[in-house]
Amino acid sequence: MNETRLKCAITGLQWTLGLVILIEAILFVMPGARHEFAKTHMPDAVRTVLGAGEIMGSVLLLIPRTVVRGAWLLLAVFGFAIVIHVLHGMYNVGNLLIYAAAAWAIAAGKQG
Repeated sequence: MNETRLKCAITGLQWTLGLVILIEAILFVMPGARHEFAKTHMPDAVRTVLGAGEIMGSVLLLIPRTVVRGAWLLLAVFGFAIVIHVLHGMYNVGNLLIYAAAAWAIAAGKQG
């Protein structure tokens, strides 16, 4: 794959991940999500921290100067979310793993 195609692919992945996570995170921190999150028996502060981290990371991911920082922040947030899920017996973390891999690819692709 030539350099131009690779850059286009990474940029497409960047924008897709950034917009999808931004929309999902906004919905996650909205009051309507509180009832669904309460079923996990975790403090509401966890929802707020994860949602705020995702919003900050996705916004940083969409700003050209801060793409790498946003990708690393999202990778950390996804890692934290994976650990929380597994510790609470919720092993359906496939989507989070894909998001984390995408963030890692973006960070690696934009860093060099």
